[in-house]
Amino acid sequence: MKISVLGLGYIGLPTAITLAMNGHMVYGFDVNKNVIDSVNGGRLHIVEKGLQEELTKVVKSGKFKAFDTVQKSDAYIICVPTPFQKEKEEKKADLSYVFSATEEVAKVLGKGELVILESTVPPYTTKKMTDMLCRLTGLGRDQFYTAHCPERVLPGRIIYEMTHNDRIIGAEQKEAVEKAQALYESFLTEGQVYTTDDITAEMCKLVENSFRDVNIAFANELSIICDDLGIDVNELIALANRHPRVNILSPGVGVGGHCISVDPWFIIEKFRKEARLISAARHINDDKPAYIADKIEKSVKDKNCTIAILGLAFKADIDDLRESPSVTLAKILMDKGYNVIGCEPNTELKEKDGIPIVPLDEALKADLAVVTVKHRQFVENIDKIKKSNYMII
Repeated sequence: MKISVLGLGYIGLPTAITLAMNGHMVYGFDVNKNVIDSVNGGRLHIVEKGLQEELTKVVKSGKFKAFDTVQKSDAYIICVPTPFQKEKEEKKADLSYVFSATEEVAKVLGKGELVILESTVPPYTTKKMTDMLCRLTGLGRDQFYTAHCPERVLPGRIIYEMTHNDRIIGAEQKEAVEKAQALYESFLTEGQVYTTDDITAEMCKLVENSFRDVNIAFANELSIICDDLGIDVNELIALANRHPRVNILSPGVGVGGHCISVDPWFIIEKFRKEARLISAARHINDDKPAYIADKIEKSVKDKNCTIAILGLAFKADIDDLRESPSVTLAKILMDKGYNVIGCEPNTELKEKDGIPIVPLDEALKADLAVVTVKHRQFVENIDKIKKSNYMII
């Protein structure tokens, strides 16, 4: 098949590469010229284990090329961001990228072609996309096909999980489900395809990440209670997990990334009265960086001190800083008056939101080094870190 992938970021690029690896002719689309040039030059612009080698292969084979316009294809896969609306007190999904991508697809969409929305979205967004395509193209709903297939991969393991994880496909039309299923089954090796309607598929991704968020919130709340009790939360959790039906997660600085820290809000915005537990979990996790900042303030009285945050990505061994609680922690400490620097070995950035990013050796010269992410580089240098004044979150 000829397939266009719109959005060549953390999900779109691995999706495009995986499709090309399995014989499809893939056309990438992105609004960022630097991304287009990087892809066509065979250079990876994100950090993801094993992806560079595969990108080199598919670009060299001619199976994958990026463009600044959407190319005529048999199928179009939309993998664009869905952040929060800016300057809004209530956290609501910003669907402008989805609808902008939809406009681009509408310019070339023809009868019998398939449009798949992979971006994580609130319920009814796929139907809105379909309505928009009908309006812009003049085609009837029975003249083309739309479906929702939410991504469900873990950064750092994307290439493996892209082919091994089960996929959920939802659509209004049976024919759309069948076409989308055939496409995904062309590259799944272990994962199975499960089909449903589009609204259920949209909710499935939101529910998966809300479930994880609630469980993380329990661990984070427990860590605060244990601080008040003066006991080791990690020892407590290890003992509690000896129960055959208990599996408490490890607490941390909060929750970040573009999935767990964002997706639950898409349920909350539609069901503010009903989603009480989901909302409580979100607030617990969002408030954790402020709690840690207060804890640091109690032990570091001198505001002239320099505090180094070791790890600005939202999880270990990746370069993704979106919604990172470590960045939030650093900004709160800056607001409190401390000199704050960051160490993030997986990015070439020199600063993030006003936070200077420095090498590890320089970061360890700070008055206090706070390890927030277990990057491989930090684990390998743990003896060096322990020689400094440090704190592990």
